[in-house]
Amino acid sequence: MVNINKKQKNLKKPILDRMASSVGVKAKSNSSVTKKITLKKVISDVKTDKRKYRSIKKEIKNIIKKPLNLKNLIILKKKKFVSLKDKKKIEIKKDIIKDKNEVIKLKKVSHNPVLSPSLYGWESQGTFNPATVVCDGIVHLFYRALGNDGISRVGYASSKDGIHFDTRLTYPVYVSQSYEEAKKHFPYTSPARLVYDRELYPSGGSWGGCEDPRSVIIDGIVYITLNIFNGWNSLRVGVISIKESDLLKKRWNWSNLSYITKLGDRQKNWVLFPQKFDGKFAIFHNLDLGDPVRVGVSFVNNLDESESPLGSAPGSAAPDPQRLPDHIVAWHKHTRSASCPPIKTKDGWLLLYHAMDKDGNNLYKLGAMLLDIKDPRKVLYRANHPILEPDEWYENDWKPGIIYASGAIVKKGILYVYYGGGDKHVCIASISLKELLDSLKEDKIIKFKNTKNK
Repeated sequence: MVNINKKQKNLKKPILDRMASSVGVKAKSNSSVTKKITLKKVISDVKTDKRKYRSIKKEIKNIIKKPLNLKNLIILKKKKFVSLKDKKKIEIKKDIIKDKNEVIKLKKVSHNPVLSPSLYGWESQGTFNPATVVCDGIVHLFYRALGNDGISRVGYASSKDGIHFDTRLTYPVYVSQSYEEAKKHFPYTSPARLVYDRELYPSGGSWGGCEDPRSVIIDGIVYITLNIFNGWNSLRVGVISIKESDLLKKRWNWSNLSYITKLGDRQKNWVLFPQKFDGKFAIFHNLDLGDPVRVGVSFVNNLDESESPLGSAPGSAAPDPQRLPDHIVAWHKHTRSASCPPIKTKDGWLLLYHAMDKDGNNLYKLGAMLLDIKDPRKVLYRANHPILEPDEWYENDWKPGIIYASGAIVKKGILYVYYGGGDKHVCIASISLKELLDSLKEDKIIKFKNTKNK
């Protein structure tokens, strides 16, 4: 219990009135109310109204005149009550304070998957791993489309609200290689079988073309990085671009594909920051430098091979992502790669990434971290729990246990994450950006949940 002196007496009335009103009891400072109210009921009612909950927390802090933490509160071991008759004492239970380990749940939209394979041959096997940008208030989505011929192409859809896609083109908007062009890389496709094959080519079943787009807008230009796969011995990152004005008019005047990794240096999943640093492009290329508070970012003048970070072995500037050693960092044992391009926030660069956790089940899960706003090579905060896990049928439909988020946007304060489920579908999950950032900074556990779409 905490004694309240006369100077604090005026602070006691509001909190008691609020507690009483939350369970339908009328409280007056001069009345003799003998009914006792369980804190469990008070907390349950108050938690439905976040503003009321925050207000009550503030008043408790004023009453005890100490920092609001568990050490300075009186923790009652048995079930206790608040008595409105006793004006000199108030009892505060532990669960009036929000538990720092309380699970904060993000939402998967109920109509997931939002895109699935169609009857068109070029996207009949898979539509997944989407990139997103917002241009002229419209969410533009570029997704990996996989056909019967085993070639990956880029498809397009758009949405006004970010969750319902009312436009979906019936043709690919970008093709890096035709079937005939991809066949020229035959020596690299060993074991070679130039058809759609999920066993020989577990990366979605594709043996050629462009995979897993990520997109940003810089100075009126849409840049898309792509994985160019021609067999496991020929895996490179390329970039294409298009003017925003052409995108809005659906004029697909793409720049020529430019490789930003060198031939023979096996790489994938590099992403661009959506702004330049001192006039230079920033490329995020390495999630695991062996130091949990550092990541690999290079600053270059041109998006081509001339300034590509060198190295393919572990410990180099940009190691082969397939050969990174396992070690425990936060919740995961095996670090994969960045997922979406970083998002600029008031607290730093929000980076989502793929990793596999400690239980050894090899499921692709999504992590989150905040990078320093001025020097994005520094990690400020990291979630100690995966924020998205493959627990729905559409995340296990073809390739079990795959969450592959390659696009994210912020619209009216809501972070929308666009991801591939099971190497087959396009799906969406969302959360208040502020809630996510607060959770990261307070080291809370974040989880996605299912919800009915409103």
